[in-house]
Amino acid sequence: MKKSIVIIFLLPLITFAQANKFFRQGERATDLKEKIDLFSQAIELEPKHLDAYFQRAVAKDNIGDYHGAILDYTKVLFYEPDADSYYNRGNSKYKLSDFVGAIEDYTKALELDPEFLAARYSLGFTKYELQDYEGAVEELSKFLQAFPESDTALRQRAFAYSALKKPLLALRDFTFTILINPTSEAFYNRGTAYMDINYYQEANNDFHKAIRIDKTNAPAYFFRGASHFFLGEYDKAISDFNTAISFDSLDFDAVFGLALTYYKMGDLEKAKLQFEKTIRILKTTSENKEGINLFKNTYWFLNQYYTFYDNYQKLSGL
Repeated sequence: MKKSIVIIFLLPLITFAQANKFFRQGERATDLKEKIDLFSQAIELEPKHLDAYFQRAVAKDNIGDYHGAILDYTKVLFYEPDADSYYNRGNSKYKLSDFVGAIEDYTKALELDPEFLAARYSLGFTKYELQDYEGAVEELSKFLQAFPESDTALRQRAFAYSALKKPLLALRDFTFTILINPTSEAFYNRGTAYMDINYYQEANNDFHKAIRIDKTNAPAYFFRGASHFFLGEYDKAISDFNTAISFDSLDFDAVFGLALTYYKMGDLEKAKLQFEKTIRILKTTSENKEGINLFKNTYWFLNQYYTFYDNYQKLSGL
């Protein structure tokens, strides 16, 4: 009888040891599906093996099974709420575009660990996705207090400032990103901010630098063309618009830019041709829209309305 009692008491220990064996094998495995299988075996033997749930969730997230990852993180949080699990579950929700759910999880992570800077960073980005630009600025500013040289956080805060119609603050942050990491994208971003306040020469300089660094930066050609247009440098504008179109033949903004430029140069035949081409392209992407409504999602309508409207009327009369 005593031997039977000893065996009964040893069984849970043996089971737990076997579960840990599978768990350690899962940690060492390099194939994600194998990792998931090993962690699952550990969980089958020890249903409250929270480390196995956590690591299985990480592996599921890495193979794109975000729903599965969320379920596993939720299991961990049910028994032992912790900042890492909330943060990781927030990331899985973000990847599913569940931004509200992601914000809830990042906020929980910060409640448990106010110094969790990765959660602060992600919270700022997610608030931006939900167009809470003030909230994005607030969270990213807190993150930047600890990491003032994070070019990605500065760039995102600059976008938020731009959305809040605070161009000078946006320009400041874009300039800092250039000082930290002078990429083609960094110069391009600052160039678009200069365009927003009609600093066309400064914008042109930045687009030129963006293209010099990366000659495949197609949007930079369009915007450099637009800056040339507003500077009255029509031949250069035509060259850049044509280059943008060589990257994307359906770039209606660049095609309309050609129509505007040819009209300013007095070449009405080419202006009419490009204007009609713009309309054909827009009709392939817009349903049940006619006339000026076709242009409502173009750069010219959204950002240069007075120039657009005045010349639209003239081009329509050709």
